[in-house]
Amino acid sequence: MSTVTGTLVQLKLSLLRNGLRQSAGRRAAYIASAVVTLLFAALQLLGLVMLRGNAHADAVVVLLVAVLALGWAVMPLFFPGGDETLDPTRLVMLPLRPRPLVRALLAASLVGIGPLFTVCLFAGSVIAVARGAAAYVVGVVAVGLALLVCVALARAVATANIRLLTSRKGRDLAVLSGLVIAVGAQVVNFGAQRLGSSGLGQLAPAADVLRWVPPASAIGAVDAVSEGSYGIAAAQLVLSVLALVALLAMWARHLTRLMTSPDGSTLQAAGDTTVRDRPSTGLARLLPAGRTGTAMERSLRYVWRDPKTKAAWVTSLAIGLIVPVFNALQGTGSIYFACFAAGMLGIQMYNQFGQDTSAFWMVAMTISSTRDAYVELRARALALLVITLPYAALVTVLTTAMLGDWARLPEALGLSFALLGAMLATGAWTSARFPYSIPQEGYKNVAPGQAGLAWIAIFGGMVAAALLCAPVIAVTIWINTSAGGDAWSWLLLPVGTVYGAAIAYLGLRLAAPRTAERLPEILTAVSKG
Repeated sequence: MSTVTGTLVQLKLSLLRNGLRQSAGRRAAYIASAVVTLLFAALQLLGLVMLRGNAHADAVVVLLVAVLALGWAVMPLFFPGGDETLDPTRLVMLPLRPRPLVRALLAASLVGIGPLFTVCLFAGSVIAVARGAAAYVVGVVAVGLALLVCVALARAVATANIRLLTSRKGRDLAVLSGLVIAVGAQVVNFGAQRLGSSGLGQLAPAADVLRWVPPASAIGAVDAVSEGSYGIAAAQLVLSVLALVALLAMWARHLTRLMTSPDGSTLQAAGDTTVRDRPSTGLARLLPAGRTGTAMERSLRYVWRDPKTKAAWVTSLAIGLIVPVFNALQGTGSIYFACFAAGMLGIQMYNQFGQDTSAFWMVAMTISSTRDAYVELRARALALLVITLPYAALVTVLTTAMLGDWARLPEALGLSFALLGAMLATGAWTSARFPYSIPQEGYKNVAPGQAGLAWIAIFGGMVAAALLCAPVIAVTIWINTSAGGDAWSWLLLPVGTVYGAAIAYLGLRLAAPRTAERLPEILTAVSKG
């Protein structure tokens, strides 16, 4: 072991040891997490060993390795602070060459619970598919090779994005980790249901492709040797070796650029300080003139730039699509599940002023009458409709196509638009009546002491929206139960659209005077975070 490698490995061990010495609570948390992780790894290892002899064991282990590699690639993006050695900028001032530094960091990366957990799963995968001494010998090589590919992949991704990850905006990406977990849980649930009904054979087509993708190809080589296909096994191992070499080269290249190129803190201020008029963006040109367009652009920029707002929107967009589509794929869905998209996006109308946080005072300064409040609320509703209307229609059409129930498409669209209008109405009213603050830091979406307001605003508003949709729901039930009603089902599209627009207009009109009257209370509530 070279001097640089030994030093960085000792540094990694010192960081772990000194971190545990900081407090008893941190030490207990680390030990508890290590015990739980190793226990889970042991159970996974036992399950993989029990899978030995199953006809589809090779498909299971190949997919497992591919998913684990994907986890290694994305975890640094969501949790950049989980490992202090992920940040190579701490070593910029040291006289180190990139290639020895890559070898040293790679060795230091093998120290920790994550690599041990990965080795347990890879070892179990080898045991599940290996048959014969040659397969076990190749398995030892495959485990080490696959582990190195995973670690190199994580380090290359982290180094390529380290400037972003160590910035405030980059740290805010961790907010999206909840979305990844939520969507991943739905995907896993759907996959488990499909496997439970159809068996492990469903994994074979995907496994046939992934067994040629490193590092899954290294484990696939073990199965190929067990089958006597030595040429295929050699090709799969070569693919993994080439992937490792390419990742190390990419890591070294990004590391060289990172340690030799200046960043914003070392660049001199631009010599030309002339203020130039910046042309309006394409978004601004498409929006109405005046206060309406300005407020719409502000709301849409919140969706694109503010991490908390973006996370809420992306979550709603994902779940609004997953629920109807996954139910349709399972054969248990209904076209009316498409209304879930409108419902999830309609929630974004609730607590409109809370997303502004303390900056709401600038908006409040421009509201001096009920008319101003109405224009502000209307603009925010129109900004929401820019995204929600086409998205709800797209999800409804997609669900209809998957179910093949085109005759009920007008009904589903009418119900979706009516529900969306009702949620805009109740959202505008609850935004004025029950505003609450959204903390900008951390994972909480409600400031301490305001959880009750959030529950009342969201769930109370949703119940009110459902009640407001009762007339359209009643008409839908009447058309579907009466004789000859199918001939009139197309009327639900214009009826639901007009009804939703009328309810939204009425809700905005009723919420405007409440907003104008309660501006000081709203400003105080949304500024608490």
